[in-house]
Amino acid sequence: MASSSRSAEASLAIAGPQGLHLAGSWTSLRLAGIAARLDAVPANAGTELDASGIEAMDTAGAWLLQKLTRRLNAPLRRLKPEFAPLLAAVAKDLDTHLPAATPASSTGWLAQLGQLSQQSLLQGGALLAFVGETAVVLAQGLRHPQRLRWRPVLFNIRTAGWDALPIVGLLSFLLGVVVAYQGADQLRRYGANIFVVDLVGVSMLREFAPLITAIIIAGRSGSAYAAQIGTMAVTEEIDAMRTLGIVPLEQLVLPKLLALMLALPLLTVFADTMGLLGGMLMARAQLGVGYAEFVDRLAKAVGMSTYLVGLAKAPVFAAVIVMVGCHQGFRTRGGADSVGRQTTRSVVQAIFIVIVVDALFSIIFSALEL
Repeated sequence: MASSSRSAEASLAIAGPQGLHLAGSWTSLRLAGIAARLDAVPANAGTELDASGIEAMDTAGAWLLQKLTRRLNAPLRRLKPEFAPLLAAVAKDLDTHLPAATPASSTGWLAQLGQLSQQSLLQGGALLAFVGETAVVLAQGLRHPQRLRWRPVLFNIRTAGWDALPIVGLLSFLLGVVVAYQGADQLRRYGANIFVVDLVGVSMLREFAPLITAIIIAGRSGSAYAAQIGTMAVTEEIDAMRTLGIVPLEQLVLPKLLALMLALPLLTVFADTMGLLGGMLMARAQLGVGYAEFVDRLAKAVGMSTYLVGLAKAPVFAAVIVMVGCHQGFRTRGGADSVGRQTTRSVVQAIFIVIVVDALFSIIFSALEL
């Protein structure tokens, strides 16, 4: 409702120790300076808001009033009936952007730990549900291959695989150099220079290469998946896809899953090669182990099982990265800040789960004596 040009400016005054008095025209033309005064009101300024002096109100004024009542957790009294529908409509919209204010929590650390555990379990359950839905869509796609979109699969292989070769190769090479350099001093003391091959070969092929590759891809491609899907969720493109009868999981998740499960093992093989090359150069420089000696010892020290154990982890890591990234993207709500928040969360969760899965692999392979 608009006010006349002679309406008073929106005002706020303390009405006793337990209340605030609101008056004037709460419209976009009459709100100059009132927002700063509202933010300066302490949370314990009053338990009642007297709105009997409000003469006019539009959406901007209703928005400020709703934010004030939620922040102070105080009721709005004696508001003119004609303003109630507008205030209710704004409150409904505000529920999707601003959580309702709650009293300051006085719970102890044990209660807070319980709440955090409950939230973690709920998020874990949501992720498992998302994995189940994706598995169903994947099974349907494998039953009807003509439904799979192979062009996006090839595009994701290029972006997540081929484009990642430089950074994966460089970091794997440097990791091989570091492993050989750190072991060189100890091996030299005991005259066991040749065992640097065992150190570099087993550690790179079995653990470091698949793990560092997965971490790089989680930060590089996993974040991109979350940001892409999150942006589409914010701009309501995913809702439009559902309206057109397109299954979002089939269009957005399956190509990424198939592509990364193919690309990550190949990247792991490349990382193995670059890591061994870095270790070979450092072994030659620090321990005097020649290239021919290195290769000859590598064939004896590293069995095929060691190589396959490292390679078998890659598809599982790929599935984890895609599932976490896409799941966090679909959970995006609100605006651009939510996209950034979910993207960061996807990277942290993907790296954490990858490391946990790698630890589980170590326990399983140890039990199987592999």
